[in-house]
Amino acid sequence: MGRLLVVAPGPTANGDLHLGHLAGPFLSADVCARHARATGRDTLFGTGVHFTQNYIVTTARRLGEQPERLRLRAAEQVEATLAAAGIEPDGFVRFDERYAKTVRRFFERLHAEGHLRRRATSFPYLPATGEFLTDAYVRGGCPVCLGEGCAGLCENCGHWIASGELIGPTSTQHPELPVELREREVLVLPLEEHRAALTAYFERLAPTMRPRLAQLVEELMAAPLPDYPVTLPIDWGIPAPFAETPGQVLYSDTETIAWSLHAIALAAEARGEVPGDSERYWAAEAAPEVVYFFGSDASFAFALAGTAMLLALGGLALPAHFVTNEFYELDSDKFSTSRGHVVTGRQLAAEVPRDLIRYYLAATGPDFQRTNFTRAAMDRVCGQRLVEPWNRVAEKAERFVGAGDLPVGERSRQAGRLMVERFAAALGPRRFSLTAAAFTLTEQLGRLDRREVTARDAGDFWHELDLFLRCAAPLLVDLAAAGLVETAIPAEPQARSVRPRPLPRLTGGGR
Repeated sequence: MGRLLVVAPGPTANGDLHLGHLAGPFLSADVCARHARATGRDTLFGTGVHFTQNYIVTTARRLGEQPERLRLRAAEQVEATLAAAGIEPDGFVRFDERYAKTVRRFFERLHAEGHLRRRATSFPYLPATGEFLTDAYVRGGCPVCLGEGCAGLCENCGHWIASGELIGPTSTQHPELPVELREREVLVLPLEEHRAALTAYFERLAPTMRPRLAQLVEELMAAPLPDYPVTLPIDWGIPAPFAETPGQVLYSDTETIAWSLHAIALAAEARGEVPGDSERYWAAEAAPEVVYFFGSDASFAFALAGTAMLLALGGLALPAHFVTNEFYELDSDKFSTSRGHVVTGRQLAAEVPRDLIRYYLAATGPDFQRTNFTRAAMDRVCGQRLVEPWNRVAEKAERFVGAGDLPVGERSRQAGRLMVERFAAALGPRRFSLTAAAFTLTEQLGRLDRREVTARDAGDFWHELDLFLRCAAPLLVDLAAAGLVETAIPAEPQARSVRPRPLPRLTGGGR
């Protein structure tokens, strides 16, 4: 198999990561990359922050600070929170001239090869200020689901909504001022021109798409696909390098593929590879397996528009899997930084061992539907299902420390093979499920906890315990670091003997 490229698209650089972010794409991507490496797969994991959305401008205005300062501070916060949660990307995207150059070069290639068109497009316009309103600058009703929100990607139905199509658009900064529609010529990517290739692509992907993504694709392909703007008549973003659109910027939501190429290039360099063309890691001839992790509301930008860009350019690998997730709520309400209804990863990690955080976020993760976080439930579940059974298993196992090498029988090797297979079924890219991995971890730990161990079968018990800890290591990073001598997960366990060793204990949980 080719190299595995794991991408967790960065959040908007307007604040720290809360638990909803971590429980969605970031923990999943980290666990997937860790498991792949433990099974011997060459893997690169890239993430970072997205710096060009105009949500940064609106948030900065609300906070009374400069957008440039906000996005730098947010990047620092995000990186610190990932570290606090034990999430270790190889490459982390920051805003700098190299990134901007990568984005410009990507769109210059699309333009030079004739894939962009000039179109007169309607935008809400604020006569009082002379501003065109896009994305975070304008709110209204979604013409697909009627949900209220900003232009761009609809959080409710997942469709991309052109700002000129909003129902009853109003300025988010000046809601009292009248808005009118005005046309402006911009460059677009005509997605309809790629319908046949997109149809064939999504047919191949259908067996592994999660339900909400499958529904969105079905809805989109049932109607004419939109002209997706590549440039916008606003002043926040990377200046568009095209003579046809003077004074315009590149639309931040179209940076998806360029951002991803840059993230993986940084990841490769961090692992010792010589810097070079960012596209070489995605070259189709190298046969990489590209896996995306993102919230369902980002599906249009990455799965549809992003794939259309790759199809247009050719020569680059198409994503093999999109692992989407739904919203993760806090006390049965949506996380909201503006309302103060939020818990960041760093806040929780200051109080709770991060292995417990990772386990609970996995066990309650929003893989297929909205799920909920409460601190009381986390303490209770972690205590009952992880901390207490692990400590009993560790105490039972340590009775044999000092006994030397213990024999391992074929029945235990077969049990080990089955355990490895069950974890791989949950953590492999094709059917990745963090909740399934947490369930497997809970069941296997419970099995070891219930097992009666004698001197006669201590070697078999220790063999399965060692394999359990290796398989659980992508989630329980600190326990594994303290308790494992070897982290590799063998595809076919062949051990003939095992030597018991002291094991760490878990603390926390149980309130």
